[in-house]
Amino acid sequence: MILTTTERLTISKVTLADAPFFLELVNTPNFKKYIGDKNLSSIAGVEDYLKAGILKSYEDHGFSYYTLRLHDSEEILGIVGILKRDNLECPDIGFAMLPQFEGKGYGYESSVAMMQLAKAQFGIDKIAAITLEHNTNSINLITKLGLEFEKKVKPFADEAELLFFAKLL
Repeated sequence: MILTTTERLTISKVTLADAPFFLELVNTPNFKKYIGDKNLSSIAGVEDYLKAGILKSYEDHGFSYYTLRLHDSEEILGIVGILKRDNLECPDIGFAMLPQFEGKGYGYESSVAMMQLAKAQFGIDKIAAITLEHNTNSINLITKLGLEFEKKVKPFADEAELLFFAKLL
């Protein structure tokens, strides 16, 4: 199901048919380095991961991550979305691209569209973003989107301290 489109992208709900793409994405070096190693090595494992996370979030909150497809080829190049985590004060925006699509403006383009939907369709007044202190590409995108650094947080017991950025929508 298509959520929205941008100049170059179609933003759609994730389905189990997207499992092969997710298997590739979660095993890219930057995903493992900046988001974490999900220890997924099979389509069946990815399907379970999607059911427990992204698909469950659609049911629980009405939003989650969405696939990004190029208009001209329908190739999936990445994800963008909003998550409501119990341990953060407001929903946060996140994004990840396959390596060959990084640095081409797709993260910014899709995040702008997602923030507009956050306000208009999902009724979100404040959006956050969290990232590792050494993830300069993510920090640059987050600040370009107008989010401002507020504090350091440790939302996950087993992970490093993260930078917390936020913006009123």
